[in-house]
Amino acid sequence: MTQSQHTSQILILGSTGTVGHVLTQILLDQGEQVKAASRHPEHLADQPGLQKVHLDFQDPSTFEAALEGVDRLFAVSPGGVLQAYDLLAPVLQAAQQKGIKIVLQTAIGVDADDNIPLRRLELLLEQSGLPYVVLRPNWFSDNFHSYWAADVAAGLVRLPAADAKTSFIDARDIALSAAAALTSGQFDRRAFVLTGPDGLSYAEAVQVLSEVAGRSIRYEASTPEEFVQTSVQRGIPEDYARNLAYIFSVVAQGWAAATTPDVQELTGKTPYTVQEYAEYNKEKFLQKVAQH
Repeated sequence: MTQSQHTSQILILGSTGTVGHVLTQILLDQGEQVKAASRHPEHLADQPGLQKVHLDFQDPSTFEAALEGVDRLFAVSPGGVLQAYDLLAPVLQAAQQKGIKIVLQTAIGVDADDNIPLRRLELLLEQSGLPYVVLRPNWFSDNFHSYWAADVAAGLVRLPAADAKTSFIDARDIALSAAAALTSGQFDRRAFVLTGPDGLSYAEAVQVLSEVAGRSIRYEASTPEEFVQTSVQRGIPEDYARNLAYIFSVVAQGWAAATTPDVQELTGKTPYTVQEYAEYNKEKFLQKVAQH
């Protein structure tokens, strides 16, 4: 690409997601030109510097317009999807054909097995010869007000995590890390494991929420099978629920407890604690709701 052709737009996949919407705002605040991709771009808010674009992972005809003028891409697989490779690989390959730098969010531990779909996406980037950054976040603190919100509202969180610790990561830190990776070349061709500053058990994390909310919220360890049954009752596909239960078995063995300095290296700041997460999101935890 010659200098006269150079463009400097960042395309955000998952722009309405937990990380994507925070990342979009950070980049706009930094003066970057951002394209927000969505299957329903009309639902995105208008903002200066933001271009809304239609992109459907399952419709390759939408890729060309979305990638036009883009030199950097943030990619994350939609939640609740097991076939991350099949879904994301075509758009990443289309981006690679244009020489676009890709920052890919996967998950902690996916490098344990090259057959894991998210790991196959990482390998796609590693083998491309193009600049990329891989971000592997631990379990999100934000799950307490998304995935586990019904349990938190009812005052009882039941998960198959035993009493093992997890170094929960705040989505704001993932977004700040992604922004750093997208706006600097110094982190290229590396993978970063993103964790919070310390490991807490789910009982300890829920106790923090309880104190911030000023009401009783408890944790009980469930069995994997109980977790699958409850998840399916809530409308989660059984294969996905069983995959989550398997991942929780790794959590229960303590594999999610370790911390890394990677957020500090990428962002220059200490990652947020669960306490800081809970205080920032306090209004989401105040109300007790009876769940059926």
